Formats: sequence, C-alpha cells, structure tokens
Amino acid sequence: MKYEESTTIELKSEVTADLKKEVIALANTDGGTIYIGIDNKGLAIGVSNLDEVMAQIGNMIRDGIKPDLTAYTSIEAVDEDGGVKIIRVTVLRGVKRPYHLTDKGLKPSGVFVRHGVSSVPATDEAIRQMLRESDGIAFDKSRCLNQELTFSYTEKYFADAGLPFTQQNRRTLKLIDADGYYTNAALLLSDQCEHSIKCAVYDGTGKTKFKARKEFFGSILKQMDEAYEYVNLSNNQNSTFDGLKRIDHPDYPLEAIREALLNAVIHRDYDYSGSIIINVYEDRIEFVSIGGLVKGITVIDIMNGVSQPRNSIIADVFYRLELIESYGTGIKKIFESYSGALRKPEIQPAPASFVITLPKITAYPGVISQEEQKQEILRLIADKGDVSRIDIESSLAISKQIALKLLNELLEERKIEKSGMAKAVRYFIR
Repeated sequence: MKYEESTTIELKSEVTADLKKEVIALANTDGGTIYIGIDNKGLAIGVSNLDEVMAQIGNMIRDGIKPDLTAYTSIEAVDEDGGVKIIRVTVLRGVKRPYHLTDKGLKPSGVFVRHGVSSVPATDEAIRQMLRESDGIAFDKSRCLNQELTFSYTEKYFADAGLPFTQQNRRTLKLIDADGYYTNAALLLSDQCEHSIKCAVYDGTGKTKFKARKEFFGSILKQMDEAYEYVNLSNNQNSTFDGLKRIDHPDYPLEAIREALLNAVIHRDYDYSGSIIINVYEDRIEFVSIGGLVKGITVIDIMNGVSQPRNSIIADVFYRLELIESYGTGIKKIFESYSGALRKPEIQPAPASFVITLPKITAYPGVISQEEQKQEILRLIADKGDVSRIDIESSLAISKQIALKLLNELLEERKIEKSGMAKAVRYFIR
C-alpha cells in the first residue's frame, strides 16, 4: 500500500520532536492520522523497537501537549505486507482547543493548525476564535492567551480586605480553570490587563475644548480606584446654611459616581478592545461602557433590580471584596442618590454601548437658584390650589427659614397671596 499526505494524513519515517506539532495541528483542526515508519515516497519501511517507540509517542503526547489529549488519541501497531510493522497515531478533533506545546503556551509559537499538507503556527486571531468556540461566549470564563500573569495590585487589595489570594483561592474564584489555566477573569485582575479606562474633562457642555485627559492601566481594580479619584477632582463641594449650620453638598453624589463606575467595569463587554470612557462636562458626567444590555434584559428590568452579569466571575470577585452588596442594586442606588433633585440620571442603552449620565445636582437648598426654587413653589401651588409653608418645606426639602424667605419674595413680587393667621396661613396664586 502506498500512503499520501493530505489535510488529515501526516507521514513520518521516524519519531522526532516535530511529532507533537503534528498532533496539535490535527487536534486543533479536523483530526486525522499520523503514520510512522513511512518514507518520503509513501512506502512502508517499518519501525524498529516498536514498543519503545510507541511508549515514547505516548509520553510526548502526555507531557508535551496541553490540555490533556490522551483521551483523543490512540497509538497502535499496524502490520504491512512483508511483515513490516508501522505505527498509526489517530488524533480526534479536541473539545478544549486550542491545544499547544506545554513549554510554549497559548502563542503562535506553541499553537498549530493544519493547512493543506502542512502544520503551521496559528495566528493570534485563530487562537482567540478557538478559545471562543471551545469555552463559549463568556469572556471572563475563557482561557487567557497570556499565562504569565502577576497580581501585585490585586494581592494587596485582597490583603487589605482581609481575604487570601492563594493558588487555591484563585481556583475557587475561577481565575484558574479545571485544567490549570488562567482565565480571562484573571487577566482583568492582573497587572497585565490589556484594557483601560479613559477620562476626559471638557470646558463647557460640549466636546470642543479639552481641559484635561488621562488613561488608566493595570488591574481593573487599580483602574477603578484611580479613575474614581480622578473624576472626584471635578466634583466640587458647595456650602449652604440652615440657620447657623453649614452643610456641604457635592456637585455629584459620591455613591452615584461609585456605582456608575462599578457598573461600567463589571458589565462591559471585554471581547472588544476599546476602553471605558468617562466624559466630565460642566453640567454632567457620562460613563460609556462597551457592550449593550445582555440579551433578554431591558431598561425596565434593570430599574426593577433584575441583573444578569455579563462577567459573572468578575461580579463574584467584586461581591467577595464587598465592592457590591448584591447583584442588581447599583442602578437603583444611583437614582436613589438623586432623590429630591430636579434632574435625574439618564440611561441610554445601544446595541454596542451602555451610557449612564449623571447630571450636576441643582436641587439642594442654596445650590438651586432662588428663581428655580420659586418656580417650583408656583408649580406646586398651581397643582394643589393652595398650600401651607410646611407643604413647601416638605416638597422642596428646605428649611423653615428658606421657605419663609422664598414665600415672602413671591408675596412682594405680587405672584402669590396668603390668607389666614399663624399656623393656618395658606398661600395661593394671585
């Protein structure tokens, strides 16, 4: 019988180190067969020391290739005419692709595919595609291409939280998979994280003029901490007075900034290489995260507390670090922090992005202009017909002194009138 090479058949006259490359290429493509003891003319020349060579091949496959391929390969002796014995190595298409050389890792120099009658290095994109097909669409659960990760910032973060970050803990957190590989969740927490957060501060309410910009790299925990501090440089404090008591109010609720940033980091689609964008304007802050809503989830759902994390491993890590209390509460906290404010946060989901806009608060007593407060009082009286001073205090969340001041100004401006005495005074539109 004469043998010929093809996309699924490889011929070898003897065993060399290249045999591992051929096994990997077949397992990563469509499977196939390697015949050993066949010369370059396709004729059987046989194999001496048959048992020794078969054991050598088994050791090469077991020790030199990862993940374990032994269940997808078979090694057997074949009798040819004339008493010549050759070896047939059958390789099935693996289910944990990409397979690679143990000492090279998930790089083109360690991953091979079949192309015609040759076994060639796989491209980075081909490796990523195999990972997606093998592990599913969840980015953080997939094996990471870079297996040489360090965790200096994350280790300190865990230590500060009183939590261990040992090898076993990393397995428990699913940063290491069942085959001993770092997952992409580990990559996101590592010093080698390839994603970033970009912050831009603009002069005014448009993008015509920059005041400052900065990009943050490293572990997503490090990026998050540094971005939070940077954004808060633009979060000015405003002082108001309730009698002799001084009250400080930030332009933006700290909890709203924190939750919007956490939402962007936890739920963004890391399959895309773009950065999380934070735009700081004179009157608002925008948090732009790549990736729209998870399929099947609507804005109404998330407002009601429904949560389906796109990156469940990262969400679980953040939960253990007590950065989030429970799934699905972040958006509700943002809106609750704007209770009593005239302008509310906005959510704008799109097919490939998710934007949370935080308006600058103007509803604190003394921060909102007096004219705006008086307009609110006029609208309230128009709705109700007549109101008491206590009604004004309750609706606008203001003190007795401020309510009386505003009502007296409206009386002087002859926009309202009052009737009754002492506690029975009612105000109505003139």
